[in-house]
Amino acid sequence: MPKSALLVIDVQNIYANPGSPLLVPGLAASLARINALIGAFTARCQPVIYVRHAHRADGRDAGRMFDFGGAAEPVSFVEGTQEADFVPGLSVLAEGLHVTKRRYSSFEGTELDGLLRSLSADTVAICGYMTNFCCDSTARAAHDRDYFVDFIADATGAPDLAETFKHPQIIEAVATTLAAAVRAVASAARAATARACAER
Repeated sequence: MPKSALLVIDVQNIYANPGSPLLVPGLAASLARINALIGAFTARCQPVIYVRHAHRADGRDAGRMFDFGGAAEPVSFVEGTQEADFVPGLSVLAEGLHVTKRRYSSFEGTELDGLLRSLSADTVAICGYMTNFCCDSTARAAHDRDYFVDFIADATGAPDLAETFKHPQIIEAVATTLAAAVRAVASAARAATARACAER
């Protein structure tokens, strides 16, 4: 039977802090959906994997992550800082598994692929932040590694990119693109009420 793992990607304070350039509009609503998914996967005895983005303060492990803004671009997601911690209110399970990444994709330079193989997972359900970078990159990388992908679009979020390209449009654009090429795009409500594999 197929086995799905929930990837909870980068639910960190940098996306919730007022004044942060990466503040996600309506984060409370997406966080509630993420927590509902965590509860549903736990009830079905399916693994929950928390992915967190973190860098050294000097940025030597950041590669090209921050040079898009120029040489003076500061390093974000610094390990040990408040902005890199999980958002208060995120349901962090004692039995949850944890992966730290340093690139957009949760697979790049991490143990995630090996962890999923050890769990006999053939499907990943993706939620978290940002829709159009880390979540999207992880979905595509998972597909390249022959996992089925359930992209839980309404349990993701992203900052507005421009006055004419807001948070809802970003989610719609990413979801539409992924649905055409990767696999399923679902709502949190649908994913949370799906029956366990053994019941299908």
